[in-house]
Amino acid sequence: MTQRVELAAVMDRLAIDSLITEYAVTVDDGDWDAYQRLFTPDGRADYSSAGGIDASAAEVAGWLAGAMELFPMRQHLIVNRKLTFGTLDQDIDDLAHVQADYVNPMRFPSNTNASASAKAGAAQADGAESMAPDFICGGRYAFTALRTDQGWRLRQVTVQEKWRQVRPRSRTEAPS
Repeated sequence: MTQRVELAAVMDRLAIDSLITEYAVTVDDGDWDAYQRLFTPDGRADYSSAGGIDASAAEVAGWLAGAMELFPMRQHLIVNRKLTFGTLDQDIDDLAHVQADYVNPMRFPSNTNASASAKAGAAQADGAESMAPDFICGGRYAFTALRTDQGWRLRQVTVQEKWRQVRPRSRTEAPS
């Protein structure tokens, strides 16, 4: 390989890594317009293993917008990224596959009917536990990215949820 080809491969890897990071940020921030822009026009996402839908990026963005209203705090962590390049229509390296693990802690909204002093008392009683996520899940993503005139875009995202944990809430913490 020439240095120019090696540099192009490194730049592609960085661009794809940035695309995957942007995916996590758009979901965490609830920026559903930006979420849709990460995909090719025919892009799809499959959240069926996590109780969601398998549909176009636009349809999934709508579903996510409703589903994520339950969790005003969410923090997607996507790690252990394994990237391989493939071929599409005889063009080398225009297709990329990324396998990556995720952990996603989320919180339900706090009880807006509870008084501030009751919330403060519950927080003191629970100590560090009061900041623990109410819902946490983990699994593996399979991303397929395609090089386009606008840069790398997602063609397919498949979520394979492997586990989830729900922390019971006390009466003072119950969502409204």
